[in-house]
Amino acid sequence: MILSQKFPIPEAPNWQIDWSAMQASAMKPFIPQMIRTAQNPEWHGEGDVWTHTQMVCEALVGLDSWRNLSREDREIVFVSALLHDVGKPVCTRVEDGRITTRHHGQIGMQIARRVLWQEVGLGGTPEHQNVRETICSLIQFHSVPQHILNVENPTSSVVRSASNGVLAPSFRNRLLAILSEADLRGRIASDIEQSLELVELFAQCAEENDCLDGPFSFASDFSRFAWFQGRLQMPTMELFDDTWGEVVVLSALPGTGKDTYANKQLSDRPIISLDDIRDELKIAPEDGQGVVIVVAKERAKELLRQRQPFVWNATNLTTTLRQPLIQLFSQYGASVRVVFLETDWNEMLRRNRSRKRVVPDHVYEKLIEKLEMPSIREAHQVEWECR
Repeated sequence: MILSQKFPIPEAPNWQIDWSAMQASAMKPFIPQMIRTAQNPEWHGEGDVWTHTQMVCEALVGLDSWRNLSREDREIVFVSALLHDVGKPVCTRVEDGRITTRHHGQIGMQIARRVLWQEVGLGGTPEHQNVRETICSLIQFHSVPQHILNVENPTSSVVRSASNGVLAPSFRNRLLAILSEADLRGRIASDIEQSLELVELFAQCAEENDCLDGPFSFASDFSRFAWFQGRLQMPTMELFDDTWGEVVVLSALPGTGKDTYANKQLSDRPIISLDDIRDELKIAPEDGQGVVIVVAKERAKELLRQRQPFVWNATNLTTTLRQPLIQLFSQYGASVRVVFLETDWNEMLRRNRSRKRVVPDHVYEKLIEKLEMPSIREAHQVEWECR
């Protein structure tokens, strides 16, 4: 498996981690930053982030629950443990004399995605995409089991995290619980046993709701979307689907082939392309885009009023960009399908160089760390396509 080519992953029978080899692995750029990053001693008496990471990995490989996984799952969870706090050097702040690391799971997920896609080569095929995004979701949600009682509705918490497995089939709440247990055992604090009980409670809650080893089964795509939007009280409820047709929202890094996909796969419906509108209005991509967005939304509203299915063609790399569009289209009664397109990193750069609108390579670095993969929680349907 490609992960073991980039990271020294322990195997039976001795399960020893080669920390010397780790210094030359894909972890190399991050280790000095993690060593320099202190943690709140109340929760991390062991010290810096790298010391904690090593302790987490050692704790993980000692767990029977990890050793009994398939080889692929063991590798996925081990690499997730290595990268689970890679966002802390970026997020660590001192506030009122206390060290805080807000949003380090989210930032760590985005950093991990860049490393796994660009440097490890996990991109461009459904198999690579699945492994990469399973790791990213484990990193993003790694603290959830420890805080299961801090949320208003624990059932909502386990159903939400389990939904990552719809598009990344290797993701399971069981793996999340294993990672979270190792995360707790890999630190020095007074609340370890109490927190371990919460992880066990998380796993029990997931099992009771039939989402420990797979996503929760909703009555329909429409009901799932309604529940995640807060329109249904219980995930088991079913809501009548009153949508009249579909709007497709494309999402992709430049050079992935959005135009080609739209023209070949969706040629039976109008296409609202932000690039085309920019050309039409003679507005450069680096200029203010307010007018472009206004024109695009007015054209979309006209089609929505006519109940005409159409395609919204733009990069749409973040939830913040996609959410207002999905909300607008669904308010007009349309069903929304988000299609994310990706390809191998080097192939994407090659295609970019042959485009009319070439994006500088350094811009890709910023874009991929900003990227938030569309989640099944966002729309009626979400697809990840490899091209």
